[in-house]
Amino acid sequence: MLPMRLAMGYTLSAFAKELPAWIIFTGIFLPVVLLLLLLIAYFRIKLIEVNEELAMADDPTNAILNFHIRYQKLRSERKRLTQRT
Repeated sequence: MLPMRLAMGYTLSAFAKELPAWIIFTGIFLPVVLLLLLLIAYFRIKLIEVNEELAMADDPTNAILNFHIRYQKLRSERKRLTQRT
């Protein structure tokens, strides 16, 4: 088992020594960083959208209108129920 580990370590170190740094940078580091930046931008946009929706839902200028609409719905449902019975 130990010779296998040594052989694997030697193979990896030899591969890393022979691999140019620009391949490591452009092939591994750069795509990962770009993907992470893309994910950060996507979630930032989604968070801004949710914040705007919450701000619209909690807008105090619409509170009276929202209350009135709910009151009218409840009132119409009560009238309907009382008319049926």
